[in-house]
Amino acid sequence: MSERRSSSGGSRGAVKAEEIVLGDEKNVPSHYVDTYGENGAHVLDVHQLQSGDAGVKTASDGKTVLIPQPSSDPNDPLNWSPIKKHIILTVISIVAFMPDFGSSMGIVTLLPQAMQWMKSQNTIQHNLVGNLFCLGSGGLFTVWLSAYFGRLPILVFFTSMALGTAAWCAAATSFSSYMAARIINGFFSIVAQAGGLMFIQDIFFFHEHPRKINIWSGAIIVSPYLGPLITAFIINKMKWPVAFWVLTGFTGLCWLLVVGLMDETIYNRNIPRERQPVPKSRLLRLVGVEQWRSRRTRQSFGQAIMRPIIAISKLPVLLCTIYYFLNFAWIIGVNATISIWLTSIYKFTPYNLGMFYFAPIIGSLLGAGIGHWLHDLVGKLYMKRHGGVITPEARLLIIWLASPLMAISILVLGFALQHTWHYMAIAVFTAMQVAGIMIATVALNAYLLDAYPEGSGEVGAWIVVGRTLGGFMATYIEINWVTKSGLVNAFGAQTGITAAAGLIIIVLGLFGQRIRQAQGRMTFAM
Repeated sequence: MSERRSSSGGSRGAVKAEEIVLGDEKNVPSHYVDTYGENGAHVLDVHQLQSGDAGVKTASDGKTVLIPQPSSDPNDPLNWSPIKKHIILTVISIVAFMPDFGSSMGIVTLLPQAMQWMKSQNTIQHNLVGNLFCLGSGGLFTVWLSAYFGRLPILVFFTSMALGTAAWCAAATSFSSYMAARIINGFFSIVAQAGGLMFIQDIFFFHEHPRKINIWSGAIIVSPYLGPLITAFIINKMKWPVAFWVLTGFTGLCWLLVVGLMDETIYNRNIPRERQPVPKSRLLRLVGVEQWRSRRTRQSFGQAIMRPIIAISKLPVLLCTIYYFLNFAWIIGVNATISIWLTSIYKFTPYNLGMFYFAPIIGSLLGAGIGHWLHDLVGKLYMKRHGGVITPEARLLIIWLASPLMAISILVLGFALQHTWHYMAIAVFTAMQVAGIMIATVALNAYLLDAYPEGSGEVGAWIVVGRTLGGFMATYIEINWVTKSGLVNAFGAQTGITAAAGLIIIVLGLFGQRIRQAQGRMTFAM
């Protein structure tokens, strides 16, 4: 993004510079001090600053303050061209699409696999449970390895392993071999989902975050529905391994995009330009040699390991993880079992299943389309009512739209399936549930990134943990729960859990700023 230096002389009612600087600068990176607000509050309009801040760099509109302030170093990722930044965002979004796309393929392939391996559908579904669990654990490994070895080499290595294990899934001839491949694939394929916020924080400014998160999250949320859609059409005419060969091909494309287009985005803003490592060879960066040589400018291996632990010790991060766990569980629960209900109750064929999955895809696109404008609109309205200042908690306001959408959808789905309403009712409320989680996903990630920009990778990884643990739990219990209690009772309880999770948002909205102030920032070596 092009930038300008403000020459504004201030305006009546301007915010004083000392009012937007954190009182305790010891725990705040120096590049945030000039424009980082009190306890996470930001001033984005340069005209709200006094004349002493005339040198503040702004966006091309001459009005929007750039946070963080970019350095004069051309190698600073914040100074990269918009084309290069958006290429990186596109690649990261495509790679982030793959974990849930591949994971959800097993939702549909369990039907022919159960017949081939002479096992129950519930037993075959255990491979999905293992895959989901490793998506979460792999995410935590992703961020601490990236903090030490660099973003790019970990992305290359994990994507390479995901490619190999995707081919293993397709070539597996026994259930035990297939399950092992699925578990390992989950661990490595998660790399761009868990680390996506790191790249967004590295290359984009604060005011750009919601829309970039919306693009990246949109790829993640739509993926578990495109997987079953494509797989249903494949197994309608061909054998199930073909679906995983398609996954292998897509993962191979991701590998080519990573190797061909990605670059290292890690940049330590705590050291002067003359001490910054100078990029020399992209090939050496791909394999991690340049990052290894400059590792002493970042943090030790032990310090890198502690980063996720420090992050989850912050109550807002823990509460957001719990909220996502309690909501995404039923997204996965519905998605993982809908093929069973539709085939057993409505006698859907694989072709019918494939057509049905257009509904949640439309829901995710609707949520992304609404969010593209709504997240920014909510932020602007908040600043207008609060003297030009925006706080992280402003990002949570939109969840008051998302949570009711999800709760109502789950409740109606229970009644629709139990009383065999028309399948279009199931399609509509499945789409509504997905639209709700899409909006909530962007809001939570934007909130945590605003609150803890120094821990961008770590907060993103913990959100992935909440999502995958919710999916792990729901996939494991959903079929037995519904069979024992009935669809209305089971989905009714899930509606209550979704509604109760809204209390977490109330707590964060009312007390989040005070909690963050009491606990302080994440103190890392970099």
